[in-house]
Amino acid sequence: MTNTENTITVFTAQGPTSILNEGGSGSWKLDPARARKCTYLVCTQNAYNAEPYADATNPHGSAFLVGKISRITPVDDRWRIEFSEYALIDYPEVWGGHRNPVRYTNLDDLGIQLDGVEWKQAAPTEAVVSASTPEVAAPRALTIQEAKAGLAQTYGVDAGAIEIVIRG
Repeated sequence: MTNTENTITVFTAQGPTSILNEGGSGSWKLDPARARKCTYLVCTQNAYNAEPYADATNPHGSAFLVGKISRITPVDDRWRIEFSEYALIDYPEVWGGHRNPVRYTNLDDLGIQLDGVEWKQAAPTEAVVSASTPEVAAPRALTIQEAKAGLAQTYGVDAGAIEIVIRG
């Protein structure tokens, strides 16, 4: 087994239809810099969640969808994991009862093999996001420090590591 983290595993009450309609899985509290280094998203089923958005269709703890991560995008103070391609899979008892619903791991440790899976194109996320996102106010003026702080939060780096060049 390898120790390389190439996969984000999430424990979700949503089923595949909702995830595909929303253009990804979210909104998660996660480390965006760490998440952007991952190649795959594996969705595992939380069949016991009674929230109104829950539409679980698979057995509790099973892995039902794998996606090739294309973007990690902010959603308020959380993050959506978007993917360009996906495959429906069926691996029972993948979620090990971890407390945090987001786990960084790899496919080998999960026991998931991608040989022979049928990859399908995901819907373009721009169309899905723009249709479900309310209109955003016009951008406001920022100081250099505010811009650095916002970029640092988005990319999970220290604000001191960001350089801004203004050409005029």
